[in-house]
Amino acid sequence: MIIKTIVILNFKNIKEIKLIFSPKINFFFGKNGMGKTNLLDSLYYLAFTKNRTNLADSQLISNNKNFAILHAFYKDEKQTEEIHCVIRRNQRKIFKRNCKKYDKFSEHIGLIPTVMLSPVDIDIIQSGSNERKKFVDILISQYDKEYLLALIRYNRALRQRNFLLKHSSYLSNEEFEMWEEQMVIAGEIIYKKRKNFVVDFLPLLKKYYYIIGRENEIVNLEYISQLDNCFLCNLLCEKRERDRVLGFTSTGIHKDDFNFLLNNRLIRKIGSQGQNKTYLIALKLAKFDFLIQKGSSVPILLLDDLFDNLDAERVEKIIHLANKFPLGQIFITGTNYIHLKNISAKMRCTMAYKFFFVKNGSIKEIL
Repeated sequence: MIIKTIVILNFKNIKEIKLIFSPKINFFFGKNGMGKTNLLDSLYYLAFTKNRTNLADSQLISNNKNFAILHAFYKDEKQTEEIHCVIRRNQRKIFKRNCKKYDKFSEHIGLIPTVMLSPVDIDIIQSGSNERKKFVDILISQYDKEYLLALIRYNRALRQRNFLLKHSSYLSNEEFEMWEEQMVIAGEIIYKKRKNFVVDFLPLLKKYYYIIGRENEIVNLEYISQLDNCFLCNLLCEKRERDRVLGFTSTGIHKDDFNFLLNNRLIRKIGSQGQNKTYLIALKLAKFDFLIQKGSSVPILLLDDLFDNLDAERVEKIIHLANKFPLGQIFITGTNYIHLKNISAKMRCTMAYKFFFVKNGSIKEIL
């Protein structure tokens, strides 16, 4: 799947633009804060129906505007897809595929496989378990609809149980059981698929870490879950009275974590800056490869200021890898035009590419 054209109106600092992209490599250069990342964020939003950070939809709309529009045409080997999104303040956003409105946004996930790598993604490693679960959940959801639907059902039931815990201390146990049963059914699906994911994903993670980093370092990924030693139905029942006091559900797959390990220790605690960066890049390259192995079309690859934050040796290794990958469409941002030109010269010189200059939310192609 590739993006042919996009129209953006009132999205963050981008007021109004229409762009025609190269089917292969698209470079965007300009100073920091000019809108390069916002452009990539719009592409991410169109793929996942949500922002990649925790910003509310209303915060994506330009100041003093009441709405934002994203409208793009995509093409694969079989057909063209038209995706249209309208975000309005204090209203539910609208997503349409080929002029037909989605009833559920989850129906859209997986249509446009996308992998984004940005400096802020280091939070996947350095922050709490929610960021790591989010990485895994988004990845699995792109190729496994059953997982995505189970995740939606589990989170809906979890919210309802938490509501009862906070506001209904007088309720009988039976009134909790309906939501707990839904959590158990969905939770078992999620648990099994996460365990299978780690088994399949780990070899790719090791492969790319050793290519970019050092082969003498031991890389691992562990899935940590309360369900390893107990059934979820038993856990929820045992913790119900304690949860009434706490006012929230203290046990379940929403408490899972994934340990990113280097030399059998948590990399966020013992890894150097370079090792953390290498692990992060390996995670994203493995994700790209993994989606292809799972039968998706070649993902769109969004690289935000990646090459501005790496030493020359790692840049060369990534370019070498890129030239081996079954690459589709790539979007690369950076602050240094000459640096990006040098990278373009090394990334399959025969590949079609375009350069765009970004300034104050305005984006223009450099011919």
